[in-house]
Amino acid sequence: MTTTLRPTEPLQRAADGTRSRRYQVCVNSRPVGAIHLDTSPVFGDQVARILDLRIEAPDRRRGRGTVAALAAEEVARGWGCRRIEVAIPAEAEAALRAATALGYVVRNRLMGKALGSVPPELPAGSRGRPLTEAEFDGWLEHEKAGYAQDWIARGVPEAEAWAKAERDHATLLPDGPATVGMSLSVLEHEGTRVGTLWVGARDGQGFVYDVEADAEHRGRGHGRTLMLLAEAQAVAAGWTGIRLNVFAGNTPAERLYASLGYETLTHHLYKELL
Repeated sequence: MTTTLRPTEPLQRAADGTRSRRYQVCVNSRPVGAIHLDTSPVFGDQVARILDLRIEAPDRRRGRGTVAALAAEEVARGWGCRRIEVAIPAEAEAALRAATALGYVVRNRLMGKALGSVPPELPAGSRGRPLTEAEFDGWLEHEKAGYAQDWIARGVPEAEAWAKAERDHATLLPDGPATVGMSLSVLEHEGTRVGTLWVGARDGQGFVYDVEADAEHRGRGHGRTLMLLAEAQAVAAGWTGIRLNVFAGNTPAERLYASLGYETLTHHLYKELL
């Protein structure tokens, strides 16, 4: 049997130059599912994304999705793409196994936690305070550098990673520490600065954009305290849940979040197209 992709619409071009197209997944010309491809608004027209891949129930567990994904890679190569990405919900375990078998690598995970109405208490001697204007520039340069390196270490070319770091921070923090909807904090323990926290709103919930214990104070539980501070700020803001991104391979952070009750919502994977 032959599995092919049949376009169901003309190639779409967005104002930013990215493209997209929907296809039927067909077996011997018989429709068995659908797939939607586009190119990344974040990384540009050379990075493709599988936005949706569905196989109808009677044709599942026969390798149709795997072959459709491989056909999508060929479409992406024809578009001139050199990388392809996909986001897989945590509950879609079979899809995650299939993607991994095809050579996709987990880059990062979206994790989340429901919040109650009572903010958690910080350990004795710990308190949060706003990041000051005087501290902001140094924090921002350190934050951008670390963010870019996280992407570089996971397959994103250096120039793309630095451009993303500059763009994302300029977009999210246009007014620096005074940006509405963003909270930049310093954690102090017994009067000494031990870490920083960046929390803001995203999709009606709290989102931890960055959390970091200062290097000389790591291994003393301050990372956990920073996360409790994030949750306390989220509850105070009226958010019912809080989310964060964790990069694959950051084992201490993954263990911390799991111990605090965060659960994986989405796996984000990528594959180089040779």
